[in-house]
Amino acid sequence: MKDIVGIYCRLSEEDRDKRNREDESESIQNQKSMLVTYACEKGWDIYNIYCDEDYAGSDRNRPQFNQMLRDAEAGKINIILCKAQARFSREMEIIEKYIHGYFMIWGTRFVSIVDNADTQNRGNKKARQINGLINEWFLEDLSDSIKSVLDDKRSKGLHIGSSVAYGYKKDPDHKGHIIIDEPAAAVVREIFALFISGVGKTEITRILNRRKIPNPSMYKYENGLYDKRVSGKCGGLWGYAVVARILSNEIYIGNMIQGQTGTISYKIQKKYRKPEEEWFYCRGTHEPIIEMEVWEKAQKLIKARATPRRDGTVSIYARKVRCAYCGYIMHTLITGGRRYLRCTSVKRMPGVCTGAFIPEKTLGNYVLEEFHKLQKRYLDEEAAQKMIQIPERQKDQKKQIKNEIAEIEKKKNK
Repeated sequence: MKDIVGIYCRLSEEDRDKRNREDESESIQNQKSMLVTYACEKGWDIYNIYCDEDYAGSDRNRPQFNQMLRDAEAGKINIILCKAQARFSREMEIIEKYIHGYFMIWGTRFVSIVDNADTQNRGNKKARQINGLINEWFLEDLSDSIKSVLDDKRSKGLHIGSSVAYGYKKDPDHKGHIIIDEPAAAVVREIFALFISGVGKTEITRILNRRKIPNPSMYKYENGLYDKRVSGKCGGLWGYAVVARILSNEIYIGNMIQGQTGTISYKIQKKYRKPEEEWFYCRGTHEPIIEMEVWEKAQKLIKARATPRRDGTVSIYARKVRCAYCGYIMHTLITGGRRYLRCTSVKRMPGVCTGAFIPEKTLGNYVLEEFHKLQKRYLDEEAAQKMIQIPERQKDQKKQIKNEIAEIEKKKNK
C-alpha cells in the first residue's frame, strides 16, 4: 500500500513568537520544514499539511486537527506525522482513544520525530504511554499554576478579564487597572438617573434604542474591543436584561467582584456559579461612575420591584424559540392562566419587528406534529436492526466474556 502522510503542526503556548496575529509563527515554519524533509527522505507522499495556531494541546476543538482525523478515518491518509506526540495532544485520553485505538482500526500509522514514537514499532508503546502521562501531568500542573496566579491577582483587586464592563476600559499605563470610558460612562449615568426618577427598565431600553445608542456589545465591536460582530436585526439593540445587569453591578461604585464562576476541571470547560463566599470582592479598586447616594436609591427600587416566579419552574421552550421576523428570542407570557410566547422586540424599538405571538399549547401541537412526520420519515425498523447488529468479532468477544463470567460465578458459588 502506498504511504500517504498527513503532516500535523501546532503552535505550543510556551514557544509562541509571533509578530502579529496575521503572521505565521516561526515555530510553525520550523515544524513544517522539519516534517516535510523527514517525509521526503522516507519517500512518503504528502496529502496535506494541517496547522493549528493559537490552540492549546488540550483543546479538542482544533479545526485542522479534527479535519485530519476525518481524513484518516476516510482512508485519505495512512500516516500521521508530528514533531512530537505532545503536538498531537497532551491528553492521555485522546492519545489512548486515537493513537492506540481508532488508528489501529483505520490502519493509520502515527509517527513523531523528537520522541521517536512510531505505532509500527510495537516495542515503544509503553514509552508513548509514559510520554502521554507526562504531558497530562504537565497540563494539570500548568492549570493549577495559572489558577493560583490569577487568584492572587483577583485578591489584590486587579482586573484580569479579557474585556471590561461597559463604561470602563483598560488602563494602558497600569496593567490590571481600569479607567472610565467617558462616552459609555455617560450612558451608564443616564440609565441610573432615569431609573431612580421612576422610569422602568423596559422604558429605558426603548429610550436608548430610539436614540440609536449602540448596546454594550455593539459599542465594544465598533471601538475594536470585540472581534466578532453582533449579528441580526436586534444585535445592536438594548434589552431588559442588559439594563438590569448594569443597575446591579457594583463595578460602577468602584468595587471589583471577580471569580463568580469556575470550571469543573482543566479538561471540562463547562462553567458553574461559585458560592458567594468564594468570590473575590475588593472595594475601591478604581474610580466610580455612580455616586453612592444614587446607587443606594437604585438598589432600594430594585428590591421593591423584585417579584419571584409563582411556581419556580422554567418553560421547556426557554431560549429555544425565536421570532420568524427578527430572530430575537421569544418570551413566555401568562394571561388568564394560559401561556403564550411573544417577541419583545416591538417593545424595545417599534418598527424593528411586527411581533410574533403564539399560544404555548399551539406551539406544542406543531412540535408534536413535526416530530411524528420525522418519525415516519426516518424510523425504519429493519434498517435500525441492521445498524445495531454486532460485528462477528464483537460477538465472539461477547461470548468469551459470558463464558468468563460463568466461570467466575461457579468459583464464587464454590
